[in-house]
Amino acid sequence: MNSTSRATTLPLAEEESPAQPRSKSPYITRGTRAFLQVTLALFSAGLATFAQLYCVQPILPVLSHHFDITPAMSSVSLSVSTACMALGLLITGPISDAVGRKKMMVGALILAGCFTIASSLMTSWTAMLVMRALLGLSLSGVAAVAMTYLSEEMHPGVLAFSMGLYISGNSIGGMSGRLLTGVITDIASWRIAILAIGCCALAAAVMFAKILPASRHFRPVPLKPKALFINFRLHFRDKGLPLLFIIGFLVMGAFVTLFNYIGYRLLHAPYSMSQATVGLISVVYLAGSWSSPKAGAMSARFGRGPVFLSCVGLMLTGVLLTLFASVWLILPGLLMFTGGFFAAHSIASSWIGIRARRAKGQASSMYLFCYYGGSSIAGTSGGIFWKLYGWPGVAAFIAVLLSLALLVGYKLMRRLQPVT
Repeated sequence: MNSTSRATTLPLAEEESPAQPRSKSPYITRGTRAFLQVTLALFSAGLATFAQLYCVQPILPVLSHHFDITPAMSSVSLSVSTACMALGLLITGPISDAVGRKKMMVGALILAGCFTIASSLMTSWTAMLVMRALLGLSLSGVAAVAMTYLSEEMHPGVLAFSMGLYISGNSIGGMSGRLLTGVITDIASWRIAILAIGCCALAAAVMFAKILPASRHFRPVPLKPKALFINFRLHFRDKGLPLLFIIGFLVMGAFVTLFNYIGYRLLHAPYSMSQATVGLISVVYLAGSWSSPKAGAMSARFGRGPVFLSCVGLMLTGVLLTLFASVWLILPGLLMFTGGFFAAHSIASSWIGIRARRAKGQASSMYLFCYYGGSSIAGTSGGIFWKLYGWPGVAAFIAVLLSLALLVGYKLMRRLQPVT
């Protein structure tokens, strides 16, 4: 078909990637019914996943007040989810390599919805954290597996674009979770807000199960510890994957740190914004829904390395703008920071699927383990900088993380750049 022939033009990506395994079944290309089904299904999965994961972020000050805890302790409600998600990814990726992609994702989405609903009913901080930890473990069965599904089923020429669409669903999910939670908390209570998120997530899980096409290129890999260790060593011998793992840690750590503590800044003088207004700031996530597929298309034209570095540079510029006192500079800064993050994550995610020679589920899991490890470690550490130095301290911490990401990204680009 014409769509297939058009999709084969991927200059730099093809030069950088190891040989892709051949399959008798055709890959999914743009303009087909299967492409639309995959897009809608994974969009709904990404929306549900990140709405549940980040719904507590705009209400961290409310949780601090309700449970009488510090800002750093309040941020643990997010950090414990991302930490358990990171640990779970080390298991769910290899399991999906053995049992299949769709089964794993459907079960994970249903369990996650149930744990989110349960968390809205908890009366103690400890019980709340337990439910949030179980939520993170459940969602680990979606994140890496969805990336692996795309890398297996989509034509290499449209993989970056498809990954961008999936991550745009993630960005809208993160926005929706924050926005709905902030607004409903102002109108009713934080418990009703989280309950509503959980119910919507269950509905998204049902839709996902009905429309996602079955895998056509999945080949089961026996779940043997020896095989896991061999594949682990194989991934670390690759000249690009270890650097991509580090990049995931750094950019996600920077992103979560900013949005964990920007709410505390805006709720207090001189801004004194309401909880609903702080929640509305999550509209900047829409920048991610545009920048993710755009970055995928640009990376096919200009190369992943240069586009990635530009995206991280955009993030750094954005966080520097938040240092100004004027809200009219802070908001554009948040917009630039968010757009740059989702674009950078989109590029790195698609790069993982191309670099991994086998056990792609395990490779994606290792990337996201580092990704969410950065969220947990940096996101909580940011509370120390907030307490000691205020927002300038938080911004400086984020700037250091992004500067390191630029250095690692430059090294990655030099290492994988074809000699011309």
